[in-house]
This record gives sequence, C-alpha cells and structure tokens, in this order.
Amino acid sequence: MNLRSDADAIIKECLAAVLPDAAVKKALAGHTFAAGRIVLVAVGKAAWQMARAAADVLGERIDTGVVITKYDHVMGEIPRVSCMEAGHPVPDENSFAATREALRLTEDLTADDTVLFLLSGGGSALFEQPLIPAAELAELTHALLASGADIVEINTLRKRMSAVKGGRFAEHCAPAHVFSIVLSDILGDPLDMIASGPAHPDASTAEDAHRIAAKYHLSLSAEAKRLLNQPLPTALPNVTTQITGSVRELCTAAARAAEQRGYTPVLLTDQLNAEAREAGRFLAAIARTHAGDRSCAYIAGGETVVQLKGKGRGGRNQEVALAAADGIAGLDNVAVFSVGSDGTDGPTDAAGGYVDGGTQAALARAGRSAAAALAENDAYPALNAVGGLIITGPTGTNVNDVAVLLIRGKGDTHGGL
Repeated sequence: MNLRSDADAIIKECLAAVLPDAAVKKALAGHTFAAGRIVLVAVGKAAWQMARAAADVLGERIDTGVVITKYDHVMGEIPRVSCMEAGHPVPDENSFAATREALRLTEDLTADDTVLFLLSGGGSALFEQPLIPAAELAELTHALLASGADIVEINTLRKRMSAVKGGRFAEHCAPAHVFSIVLSDILGDPLDMIASGPAHPDASTAEDAHRIAAKYHLSLSAEAKRLLNQPLPTALPNVTTQITGSVRELCTAAARAAEQRGYTPVLLTDQLNAEAREAGRFLAAIARTHAGDRSCAYIAGGETVVQLKGKGRGGRNQEVALAAADGIAGLDNVAVFSVGSDGTDGPTDAAGGYVDGGTQAALARAGRSAAAALAENDAYPALNAVGGLIITGPTGTNVNDVAVLLIRGKGDTHGGL
C-alpha cells in the first residue's frame, strides 16, 4: 500500500484529462469564420495551451495575435502570435503593457473580422487597463485577496475599475465579431465573472458592488466609489461564447483514476466553497468515521477561501491538506490531498499539499505543528519539511481545485500501480 504513489498518479491523470486542447479544437471545428482577418487574443493561466491548440487548427488563417499568461507559463513560440507574461494574482506593469498590445491589435477592425478570444482563469490580473492608479488597484486587490472574499465578490469590484473587464473589451472590438472560448474556473460557470468577463455582459449591479465594499470594510478613493456606479455593457450582440471545461470534469477524472487503483469513488461535491481549513477538517472527520471501511476515495471539487491573518507562505490547497493532518493522525491507511488544477497554489511553486496518518508525528519531529502553521498562514514550509508539497509546474489548464480523501481498506493490498 502506497498512498502517496496513488495520490500522485490520480493527480497526474486527472490534470491530463482536463487539458483544454481537445475542447478548443472541437469548438473551432464547428465554427465558420467570416472572410476577414482573425486576430487571436488568449488570456489566462491556460492561455498558451489554448492558443497553441487554436494555431494547430487554424494555421495561417490567424493573421496576428497575443497570448497573455502568468510568468513561466509560456512553453514555446506560436507562429504569428506574441507571447507575453505578466503578474498574478496582482496585476503589474507587464499586465498593463500586454493588455495595451491586445487593444492595439483589435483596433479599427471591420464587421468581416473576428477576434478569437480564448479566456481562462487568472485573466482578471493578467488582462488589465485600470481606470484608477496602478498602486491603488494593487492595494485594492491585496485587500480583497486577504479579506476572505470569494472570487465572484472580488471580480464584481475589479471589473468596475477596468477599461477591459465587464464586457468592455468586446465593446472595444466592435464591429468585429468576437468568438470567445472560455475555460471555466468559477463554480456555476458564470460567464460575466470568469476573468471578470471581458467579453460578456455584466449581471451584477452597482448595489452589489457597494454591498461588497461595505462587507469587507474596504477603503476606496472618491474615484473608485464613482466607478462603482458607472454602467457596464448589458448587451453585446457581436459576441458568441462557447464554454468548455469545468471542475465537474476534474472531479470525474479524479474519480476514474481512483477507481482504476481500487478505490470506490464518492463525489461529495463539485461546488465546494468554504474556508480552506474547515474543508480539511471536514475531510478528516469523514476519515475518522470510515477508516475501517472498504477502500474509498472521497472527492470534493471547487474553490476554498483563506482569510489571511498571518504573514506566512502558502495557498488554499496547502491549507486544506494541512488542516486535515491532526484529524487523521495515526490512521496508517488514510491520506488527504488537495491540488489546484493550474499547478500553482497561492504565491508559491506548489500546486497543493498532501498529508497522511504520519504527518502529525513528522511535523513534531521537525519542531513544527499544523496548528501553528495554519495560525500564521504558513502551510508551505510546514509541508515542505515533511515532504508534503505537491509540485506539478504549470499544467496548461485551470478548472478550480480538487481535494481527495483516500482510505485504503484494511487488508486491501491493491494500489500503487
């Protein structure tokens, strides 16, 4: 029985299953383009992977284009397309420069032209032309990320501070047609919230924005308050959108991989939206109840949140895993892991974390504890000290997170294929 080997294999297989290549190619194969130019704009953590797939299909039909993705996510050159890297989760000067290039390429287009807009999670930071000073935007982004606000709340505010979010990019592209292929990283696939909806009409209201600002006690400048009240496009007749990929597909792939290793998969939810450490403790509670049962893999997909109270280093998936460590201590047939499908968890090089029944004792031997690390939001060094980090590198996709509780039934030697 090797729970870590099983976990690593499940992670590898489920991430491979949700790469966007096939879905992008299928969407393009069923689309008829007008006779004019095709300008490719790909934005997000999966932008390079999606753009490469589009280039494989369209070849020289792509006139020009730009990929805007996170640092270290460009994997090579794409013909006729500039590949640019920028800051995430907080936009930086490279975000602004790359966005200016996208706006330049999509100026003065005609109704016969098409903007092929490939969008994935992470675009809110990577694709930005702010309407407030950059320093103020960075401060607002940091405050929202630290507050425990969920991604819908964060994007409701961010889109109002931007010249390209909330449908404004598609408005800029008119009269050209915008064919948007979207890889979803938000529960329920709300198109106006994925990457803050650059090519989708806004469904939120000024009242929503003011409520969120008050809820998290945000300090806004007079200009930012004014922007909360500015209308965003409510109709974009020049846009066609096709959504592909979701956390449900990620969970299904994890279930299939677990089943191949002798676990009975149990989907707890693909709508997980809770405090990260509470999610980890809940998985540990399930483990204590069912540790004596048959081999099972309990699967929860979605996106947890973290309230930053300490000054440590980590991410939500690392906190999910670490928070389970004390609850499963001593259970030698149990493991919990949580991983971000994009390969990056918080401002770290880890995709997530892994713990098992021996992690609590290993932390103690290293002079650490899960409770102390969580109190400082310092999961990364704690997990690193006991070999509990999951490192995948950039994956080329981004469809939320998946957390898995593995229980190997007593006497069941199947596993570690």
